[in-house]
Amino acid sequence: MGAIITLCILGIVVLYLGLFKAKNALLPVTLLGLVVTLGFLLSGWNSEALPQLHGMVIFDRLALSFSILCVVITGLVILLSKEYFKNISTYLSEYFCLIIFSLTGALLVNAYHNFAMLFIGIEVMSVALYILVGIRKTDLASNEAALKYFLMGAFSTGFLLFGITLLYGASGTFDLTELQAYVQTASEISPLFYGGVLLLLCGLCFKVGAAPFHFWTPDVYDGAPILITSFMSTVVKVASFVGFLRLFSTVLVPLHDFWTPVLLTIIIITLFIGNITALLQSSFKRMMAYSSISHAGYMLFAIIAIGATSVSGMLVYATAYSLASVIAFGVLILVKRGSGSENFESFNGLAKKEPMLAFVLTIAMLSLAGIPLTAGFMGKFMMFNNVMGTYNITLLILAVINAAVGVYYYLHVVVNMYFRKSEDEVVTQHVPVSYKVVLIVAAVLTVIIGVYPDSILGFL
Repeated sequence: MGAIITLCILGIVVLYLGLFKAKNALLPVTLLGLVVTLGFLLSGWNSEALPQLHGMVIFDRLALSFSILCVVITGLVILLSKEYFKNISTYLSEYFCLIIFSLTGALLVNAYHNFAMLFIGIEVMSVALYILVGIRKTDLASNEAALKYFLMGAFSTGFLLFGITLLYGASGTFDLTELQAYVQTASEISPLFYGGVLLLLCGLCFKVGAAPFHFWTPDVYDGAPILITSFMSTVVKVASFVGFLRLFSTVLVPLHDFWTPVLLTIIIITLFIGNITALLQSSFKRMMAYSSISHAGYMLFAIIAIGATSVSGMLVYATAYSLASVIAFGVLILVKRGSGSENFESFNGLAKKEPMLAFVLTIAMLSLAGIPLTAGFMGKFMMFNNVMGTYNITLLILAVINAAVGVYYYLHVVVNMYFRKSEDEVVTQHVPVSYKVVLIVAAVLTVIIGVYPDSILGFL
């Protein structure tokens, strides 16, 4: 709980720093707070995992490993934020504060042991994002994205709450341990319980952006500020999947014959819709938005592949996807600042003008495509291996076909950077030191995990 308390205090401190016009202190104070949060998470590593706060949360290895990932990725995003936010707003403290509170919600989702805490975590995480997405008041695209995100978020929360209500009506508890005992020992499962499982499945698929509940994702990702899109597509998505994994791969395992066919159908639809629509995009940002849908499909493999290997596969895949996304959106910020465009053509000739940016973005694209010697390859390999050991070869073939489609549109960016000439004299402006640090660190970690995946698996 020390990590949660630290983040809550940090959010309030950051607000007061903005109130007293101490803008230069925002970044170091925020990073210091994240380091302290990380210390609390690491200090609980060898402690016995017991439910805390009357059984509301549990910081087990699953919660701790993914919470560490969320804090680290948030730190990388924060390092990119100072230069970025200066160019779009004067209210820096509000950005930092809302990101911190959203991270707090993400950690609650990672560690929930009671449905009440799952709901609170999702709402804390989401409400802050509703504001961040629409914080550019004069930008119509940002306003539209915030409205869509709010309406779809409220709609999906309705599904989630109705599902929780039905589960409570059947079992009489919100506690996951008691719920699992009901599933394992009940002589006959109530029809209400099955209905609740389906509604929870729909609500959580909304949160992770899986098809056919994905229609909010492209417009929200496209309309939000680029750095907020980066945070949404990494920390928020990862936390949502951990909440999904904790419920369906542990508590509801005895009922997997009921919900697995539904989830398999969702996975197949998600893979094809995500990859085919990403293939048709001319905007880099919208391509990343649609490809995030396809990655949701791959990460759902961990839900249906029940067992310890599914958790390790999820951790590697989530880490690889998060690092690559931070690199991609970080480079996009610099490219758009210089060219004013998010289209693929704005990357033309980037390798000659900014070879470092082109190199790290190439690593990110290769990782997202699942090319060997990158973390993305290890993530896809572990996911495909889980599926191959559990289900028939048909699903694996469909997944490989979609992965091949992904290679095409990711390499489109690489081709533009190295083999096409730019019509403009200047593509990017000066690259700040903080950007260089974040991009290089993320790229190095992507290669290290791709070559030596045990470096991340040791966290489980």
